[in-house]
Amino acid sequence: MTIQDFIPPPYTKMIENASVSYQSPSNIALVKYWGKHGEQLPQNASISFTLSNCKSETTLDFKKKTKGGYDFKVYLDGHREKEFEPKIEKFFNRVAPYLPFINEYRFVIKTQNTFPHSSGIASSASGMSALAMCLVGLESQLNDPKNERLQNKQYQLQKASFLARLGSGSAARSINGPLVVWGAHPKIKGSSDLFGTTYPYKVHDNFTNYHDTILLVDKAEKQVSSTVGHDLMHNNPYAKQRFEKANSNLEQLISIFETGDLDSFIALVESEALQLHAMMMASSPYFILMKPNTLKIIDSIWGFRKATNSKVCFTLDAGANVHVLYPSSEKQQVQQFIKNELSIFCKDGSYIDDFTGTGASTI
Repeated sequence: MTIQDFIPPPYTKMIENASVSYQSPSNIALVKYWGKHGEQLPQNASISFTLSNCKSETTLDFKKKTKGGYDFKVYLDGHREKEFEPKIEKFFNRVAPYLPFINEYRFVIKTQNTFPHSSGIASSASGMSALAMCLVGLESQLNDPKNERLQNKQYQLQKASFLARLGSGSAARSINGPLVVWGAHPKIKGSSDLFGTTYPYKVHDNFTNYHDTILLVDKAEKQVSSTVGHDLMHNNPYAKQRFEKANSNLEQLISIFETGDLDSFIALVESEALQLHAMMMASSPYFILMKPNTLKIIDSIWGFRKATNSKVCFTLDAGANVHVLYPSSEKQQVQQFIKNELSIFCKDGSYIDDFTGTGASTI
């Protein structure tokens, strides 16, 4: 598909006012996307587990208006959040060619998260994907109901992922699940830079209902935003090698997923997490998002794995929090380890138990 496929024909009707509601989860990348070009396009392909419990729930109220221009308000957890509105306006500017109705309605965007905002759990991914689902849900009511292509669910999910990407790159991976690829890769059939696609190949039972417990080391907003971090990759001396390595790692995952090789999975996923943060430390200006307790958790996981032969591992997003990944067969053992030995490194002992999910849905 091309960009032109997401520009709709003239709408057949306009609704005076209504409301749509969707929920969409966060996701945790196994092979990381870090660095972009053009209009929110990735420098390398990435793949992620879609989560279940960490999600945004968004309601879009809309009412027809006569004046042109954007008209919207954003509410988070019931409170007006004017600081988010410039980001939404930028998003609207990007999606306007693909959603011509966006100038014709007054919007109230009401959203809430089940996890702390801006603390490295990809709240922009869940938030933007939920909003994109709401906008596509509205558009489906304006399109000709006899147009099978525009009313096709797969097309609508692709468009939602396409739109979500324009707000937050990783949001492209939150629409579907449980494994989603974003970025064109020669070995992944159907993969695209424009939207996320469900991983198309065989996945061993070892990876069914995989668990992710997120250890909340730091609930504060990150000192360096992901947008700034991505931009710094333009002058990073190791950027080219990093993009090549990420695509190579994604290719290796194909056989890992097929055979269920958890040892190779652990080595690749942990290496990916550390490479992500190595890119941050090699940027100019350089920065570190990990905290002392992040490193203590990593060291504890390594010690536990060596002592018990567990298949638990860690990954990191762009923040201090640690995602502890483990197969469902080890749920009881690993969650006891987290409670007894890792929770002491979390802010107020806080962590979130999560597992792989299937993506966005109506509320």
